[in-house]
Amino acid sequence: MLHACRRVERGEGDLSLDGIARSLGVSAHALHRQFAARLGISSKSYRQALRLHCLVRRVGRERSTLDATLAAGFESTAAAYATAGGALGVPPGRLRRPLDIGCWMGLSDLGWMLLAATERGICWLAFGDDPAAMRHALREAFPKARFRDDQARLYDWFDQVREFVLLPQTALELPVDVQGTAFQARVWRALRRLPLGATASYGQIARRLGEPGAARAVGAACANNPVALLIPCHRVVASDGRIGGYRWGAERKALLLSRERSARPPKT
Repeated sequence: MLHACRRVERGEGDLSLDGIARSLGVSAHALHRQFAARLGISSKSYRQALRLHCLVRRVGRERSTLDATLAAGFESTAAAYATAGGALGVPPGRLRRPLDIGCWMGLSDLGWMLLAATERGICWLAFGDDPAAMRHALREAFPKARFRDDQARLYDWFDQVREFVLLPQTALELPVDVQGTAFQARVWRALRRLPLGATASYGQIARRLGEPGAARAVGAACANNPVALLIPCHRVVASDGRIGGYRWGAERKALLLSRERSARPPKT
């Protein structure tokens, strides 16, 4: 898998699934299975993700959008526009503009709550005690973004989250727009499948992903979760049942888990 990933990353030789498999002396079917099991995506999707990553990096540095698309490995601007439009929701040219993020902050039962969203969905949801420090953390996470107060659009989402904190009866189903590594994305998807009131250990999540030795990496993915509650990393606990760490404070985590367990219907 390492050799396959490096080949894709360097753009060496025939990058079709058959070509990569031949170079490694394995079957295309076996290689496809390994990509799906270990990365959660196909080799083609991995190559596309790398191109998009390169495009996002280069589009603000090259002289033109055309130069950026070619430098990222796309054969044409048409291919780049089709791929970026489907995966990122915007054409490459729009990537040259500052990211527009709407924000709203208010008090919740867990202290101050800061919610931020792109046009596609919520990209940041945090709790804390210091509003200035919370806004600073948001700006550091999106250094090139343009921020604005957006109460009109975000207040309904904000109120749903605040109500969930008080009375977590059903799962929060709000649009999310987050970016992470392939492994982080797999962990976050697994966390979103954890039902209300349930918990799992870091090791259990790793085993569910087919990576039994990746408990620490699961913990790192939880620590980098940018949207509290919407990706419920508070439901991941230590193997001995202890609360474990939480990006927004162990006391908040304990309170959330206690309320979710109380709201969970009794087993029949």
